[in-house]
Amino acid sequence: KDINFVLNEVLDVSGLAKLPGYEDATPDTIQAILEEAAKLCENVLFPLNRSGDEEGCHYENGVVRTPKGFKHAYDQFRDGGWTAVTCDPAFGGQGLPATVGFAIQEMITAANQAFGMYPGLSHGAYEALSRHGSDDLKKLYLPKLTDGTWSGTMCLTEPQCGTDLGLIRTKAEPRSDGSYDITGTKIFISAGDHDLTDNVIHLVLARTPDAPKGVKGISLFLTPKFAVKDDGSLGDRNAFRPVGVEHKLGIHASPTCVMSYEGARAELVGRPNEGLAHMFVMMNAARLAVGVEGVGVAERAYQHALAYALERRQGRSVWTGEQGASIFDHPDVRRMLGVMKTKISAARAICLSTGVAADLARHAGTEGERRRRKGREDLFTPIAKAWSTDVGCEVASLGVQVHNGMGFIEETGAAQYYRDARIAPIYEGTNGIQAMDLVGRKLSMDGGDSAKALIADIKATLTDLGRLYSGKPVERFATAVEAVEDATLWLLDRKADPDAAADV
Repeated sequence: KDINFVLNEVLDVSGLAKLPGYEDATPDTIQAILEEAAKLCENVLFPLNRSGDEEGCHYENGVVRTPKGFKHAYDQFRDGGWTAVTCDPAFGGQGLPATVGFAIQEMITAANQAFGMYPGLSHGAYEALSRHGSDDLKKLYLPKLTDGTWSGTMCLTEPQCGTDLGLIRTKAEPRSDGSYDITGTKIFISAGDHDLTDNVIHLVLARTPDAPKGVKGISLFLTPKFAVKDDGSLGDRNAFRPVGVEHKLGIHASPTCVMSYEGARAELVGRPNEGLAHMFVMMNAARLAVGVEGVGVAERAYQHALAYALERRQGRSVWTGEQGASIFDHPDVRRMLGVMKTKISAARAICLSTGVAADLARHAGTEGERRRRKGREDLFTPIAKAWSTDVGCEVASLGVQVHNGMGFIEETGAAQYYRDARIAPIYEGTNGIQAMDLVGRKLSMDGGDSAKALIADIKATLTDLGRLYSGKPVERFATAVEAVEDATLWLLDRKADPDAAADV
C-alpha cells in the first residue's frame, strides 16, 4: 500500500506507459507484478532471513557455499523471471521501467537483505556490460545475466587502497590473441564466489603495462569464473579463486570475498584506460540500489517494531487509563514509531523519484527532456544513497529501542536489522564520499541548472501547500527551502575554490 501510494499518488507512474518501450508498464500491470513479488518475498525469501543470518556462508576447499535453502530459493527467483524484470527484451528481459525494479528490490531487501545482494550485483554488471561491452561480449554474456543462469559482481578494492582506486596494483598483461591475463588481489568482493549460479562474471579494474599512473591508467576487464566458449557453453575453470570470506557484523548470508587472480584470462570492456568511467555505470546503479536497501531494511525493522509494540503489554495507557496496555500506548514508543514511519516514507519517495528520473532520462520524447531528467537523476543519486542508508540505520536502531532490553537479544530479531543496515552507509562509496560527490560535482555539473530546477519545483510545492494548509509544518518547510537555496547558491559561487566547501 505504501509503495503504491508513492508510485501512483506522488509520482504518477501512469506516465511511464506513454514512453517508447514502456507501453506495457500500466498501473494495473505494475500492481500485479508487485503483488506477485510480495508473495515471493513473504513465502520464499523471508523464511530464510533468520536461518541465513545464523548459518552464514561457508568457505571450504576453495569455494563458497551459501546457507541452506538459498540455492532452492534462487532457483525459484530465477525461474519466475525476477532477474529479467528491467533488462532489455533483446537479451531476454522484460523491459520494465527501472522504477518498478526499485520497488521490487525494496520488498526483496525487507524480506532478506543478504539474498537481494546476489541479483542486485548481477544487474549492476549487466548495466556496465550493456553500456560499454562489445557486441560479441553482449551477445555471449547478457542473455545469461538476464535469465540469472550466471551472476555478476564488480571487483575494485585492494588491500592497499579503499576508495582511492588510483592506487590499485592489479595487472592486465596482453596476450597474443587480444585477451589479457589478470594478476592481483581484490578484497571486499560481495558475491565474489557462491553456489547459486553456473558461472560468476567478474568485472575487474586493472592496469595494462603501459598505463599512465593514477585513475587515468585504469581499464575494465571481464573475467568469468569458467571460460565461455563461442557457443555459450562453459569450459575450464579460470585462474582465480576466493582465498577466504570476511567475518562481518551483518548480512552473513552474503559472502564478502578476498579474491586472488593468478593469470586469469580476461576480455577488455570498453576503451583502454577508461575503466573507471565505465565502471561508474555499475557503481551509480549500485549506489541507488543501496539507497533502496536502506529503505527496505528500515521498512522491515519498522514492521517488526510495530508488531512488538502492539503485542507487548506493560504499564498504563495515558489515553485510555488501561492497566497492562500495549506499549504502543506509551507516548515515547508512539513517537519513535512515528519517526520511523515518516523517514521511511521520505526515503522511499526519494529513491523512487530517482528511478522515475532515470527512466525518463532514457525514454523521454525529446532530447531536452532527456537531458533535464538525467540532470535530476544525477543530482538525486548521492542524496538517495546517503540519506536513505542513514535512515536505514536510524530506523533499525529505533527498532531495537522500541523492543527495549529485548531488542538487544538476538532471539527477538530486531538486532539483525541493525547489523544488516550498518553496511549500507559504507559500501558503494561512503556517505561522506556521496556528500563530496554532491557538492563537488553534481551541484555544478550543468552550471547549477539541475539544482536550481529542483529548488524551483520544491518552491512550487510549497506554494501549493500554502494555499491548503498553515502553521508550523508549512513554516518549517519554507525555512528548510530557504536554507537549501542559500547553501546551494553559496556552493555554486565557490565552485572555483572547492576547499571552501570542505572548510565549512
